[in-house]
Amino acid sequence: MSDAKKSNVGLSLLAGGISGAVEATLTYPAEYVKTQLQLQSKLSKTAPSHLTATAPVSKGPVDCVVQTVRNHGVLGLYRGLSAMAIGNAAKASVRFVAYEQFVVLVGKAQDSFARRESPSAGDVGGQSGGAILGEKIGTVGMMIAGLGAGMTEAALVVTPSETIKTKFIDDQNSAKPRYQGLIHGTRLIIKEEGLAGIYRGLVPVMLRQGANQAVRFTTYGKIRDFFAAGYPKDDKGKRNDPWYVSFASGVAAGIVTVYATMPFDVLKTKMQGIQGKAKYGTSLNCIRVMFQEEGVLAFWKGATPRLGRLMFSGAIVFTSYEQLMKLFERIGWK
Repeated sequence: MSDAKKSNVGLSLLAGGISGAVEATLTYPAEYVKTQLQLQSKLSKTAPSHLTATAPVSKGPVDCVVQTVRNHGVLGLYRGLSAMAIGNAAKASVRFVAYEQFVVLVGKAQDSFARRESPSAGDVGGQSGGAILGEKIGTVGMMIAGLGAGMTEAALVVTPSETIKTKFIDDQNSAKPRYQGLIHGTRLIIKEEGLAGIYRGLVPVMLRQGANQAVRFTTYGKIRDFFAAGYPKDDKGKRNDPWYVSFASGVAAGIVTVYATMPFDVLKTKMQGIQGKAKYGTSLNCIRVMFQEEGVLAFWKGATPRLGRLMFSGAIVFTSYEQLMKLFERIGWK
């Protein structure tokens, strides 16, 4: 890898990490509420035995916030934030770097195919260095690149960080919470369940993240490309569109992503709960039990708080990342 490419990957990691940490901190209460609602069973007879009067079933997102603040204070809404912030920073870093690398790979594959079909065909893709849109590789190419990026981040970062976060939130529902901070809780999980304990729900997480990023990057790219078309390009071929174009495109992409991928998110949460392994065993059995006990709408439980979070998380992450990359370029970091 050339020095320029190494530097560019380093800047992508830095920009992605900062963006991810900022986004996690600003939107975490919505993530907390979503997870709490998903961990609750619809019928009291199916509720996990560890739920007690200290964690009454919430009637909805607002009621969940009220009960949490009443029982645990405002900071209760940030239970598990440390794992989420660290994981989100790493996740965003891996996501953007992986996406750009997949854009390059898909572009080269398209170039190779085009040359076989027509020897005189020019390059289709292969660009890197902050090529978030991947517009040269088309809609299908962006979906493939997003799918690859999502599954990569799921395997490397998302599964352990979200498993720990989910167990921390679930533990707070107990009469006597056992986890006394990120390090203590993580050590206890690994001691009791082994490393597999923090990789619970790997398959549904990979499915969710792959679907998330395939939908998110493609939707974001197409919407932003549409709105940015009216702005001039610089001498490097990049659009000089203002930050609010990225922000609005990120909001729109978040809305589409939530409803398209919600079942994967609910399945992931169920499997990562403290009683997930004992109650469900496998992801397929979890789907069967949820459908029988809670009905089809259970697969979209928590959609409202997740919508509130992903609308703005996408906007914050995409906008922050792009603005940071522009800043790095202006100050001479290449």
